[in-house]
Amino acid sequence: MAVIFSGIQPSGELTLGNYLGALRNFLDYQDTDECYYCIVNQHAITVPQDPKELFQNTRNLAALYLAVGLDPKKVTLFVQSEVPEHVKLGWVMQSISYVGELERMTQYKDKSQKQGDSIPTALLTYPPLMAADILLYGTNYVPVGEDQKQHLELTRNLAERFNRRFGETFVVPDIKVGEGGARVMSLQEPTKKMSKSDDNQNATIRLLDAPDLIVKKLKRAQTDSDNAVRYDKENKPGISNLMGIYRAITKDSYEAIEEMYAGKGYGVFKSDIADLLVATLEPIQQRYNELITSPELDVILDEGAAKAHAKASQMYRKVEQAMGLCRK
Repeated sequence: MAVIFSGIQPSGELTLGNYLGALRNFLDYQDTDECYYCIVNQHAITVPQDPKELFQNTRNLAALYLAVGLDPKKVTLFVQSEVPEHVKLGWVMQSISYVGELERMTQYKDKSQKQGDSIPTALLTYPPLMAADILLYGTNYVPVGEDQKQHLELTRNLAERFNRRFGETFVVPDIKVGEGGARVMSLQEPTKKMSKSDDNQNATIRLLDAPDLIVKKLKRAQTDSDNAVRYDKENKPGISNLMGIYRAITKDSYEAIEEMYAGKGYGVFKSDIADLLVATLEPIQQRYNELITSPELDVILDEGAAKAHAKASQMYRKVEQAMGLCRK
């Protein structure tokens, strides 16, 4: 049985891209692997946060994790800040990280350009904390997107560096590439990935969007002028993106979708995919609404934090002993 770890920042509402690209695959892992799924709220504070919003976003994200189908009897779901070993090991990982390799992180370079002269230190040093998140649990595989591969490579480097200096301690994790995960693009700029931080509200479908809003966004989705439902990612990125969403939900091939909508045009296709999405998201939204005000959510998170702490404390003790920070 492999150990799986993944974490999402509570910095905004999960999107259709998060669901089809990653979360649905998590449901497969929970039946076969030892899974740790974390709300990484300490990563969120690398940029300014409103305390009340951060707290509520953390709960919202936890409820959505469960609403999509994660079973707390099968997975360990917890909030990062409730397991202190994360920041403890994050400091250790900083001590073996080099400034140069952290400055080369693409996300640091992108985000620091927006900060001007007031760049928080944590923006530079959060990759070692991410490494700590993963390494604490003896993780074998990390489900990540393309934008996180560089950080996972750093995690692997830090694990190997630590093992060379202090003896075999950490499992060196690999990337877990989910089968059937869809890369969902912006509805307004279909050459860009759908993002929860997109300023254009029509570009992103969120998991909690009301049915009428989903219909409205899909009607406004960018396509092209020839009105043919045909998959051609290079020349028809808009309709190809919508077809990718349809295929991810129904498992129909692109050829079958093309045949089904031959001569029907974009209007019919957009209407049908809207109905499909509403039907897919309705049970998720219903379960979310049950959880978000229920004591059940707090019980699940408390139990998850206790399980994560029990596992993480064992690894952190090994680290302290290896480095001479405590008695053996």
